[in-house]
Amino acid sequence: MSNSSAGLTRDVPLEPGRAALLIVDVQNYCCDRDGGAVKDMAEADFQAQYGEYFERLENQAIPNMQSLINACREVGVEVIYTVIEALTRDGRDRGLDYKITGFLVPRGSRDGKVIDAIAPGEDEIVLPKSASSVFNATNIEYVLRNLGVERLAICGVYTDQCVESAVRDACDRGFLVTLVPDACATTSQSAHDNSLKAIKGYCRTLGTAELVAELKTYRQRRAS
Repeated sequence: MSNSSAGLTRDVPLEPGRAALLIVDVQNYCCDRDGGAVKDMAEADFQAQYGEYFERLENQAIPNMQSLINACREVGVEVIYTVIEALTRDGRDRGLDYKITGFLVPRGSRDGKVIDAIAPGEDEIVLPKSASSVFNATNIEYVLRNLGVERLAICGVYTDQCVESAVRDACDRGFLVTLVPDACATTSQSAHDNSLKAIKGYCRTLGTAELVAELKTYRQRRAS
């Protein structure tokens, strides 16, 4: 009996025309110190709950996202964003978990915008969602199929929540996933590390520098 899985691998490059970069929930609500998730917190509480997160976000994850975005744009890899944002101002359309948790980012609010540091281009796709998984809460699979995307690099926040959900669901829907851990952040290093261990079987894992170098090979081919 032949092995139908012979020769299959997740170790495939992010090839222009077949790939996209998905940036998960890097928005004012949870990635800006004036965002709704943290703006009313006392400084001591902020530092205790989010100090480590914002340090990683600002000093590592966002600069790495900027590098990834620039590299993708240079070679024509689609850049797609998700944001937590209700379809209504009162959030009545939110998923039950978000209602219980109290996550409310009203339609059209500042909290629902991607942070300025990695702002979408004028013709790049931004998908609002009101549940953890972008694949459950939006038509992203339909959009990716229409774009001809088979391979998906994923980064963003939080590593152990919406990013992890996106990785698992993309894999189950037949996309080849590359996770970029140093362009992700969550509330603690241990939570970040535990999430990476939990999903390592669902994706290829590459650092930002490695993925940028991979993308540069396509730019070099175009120039030659």
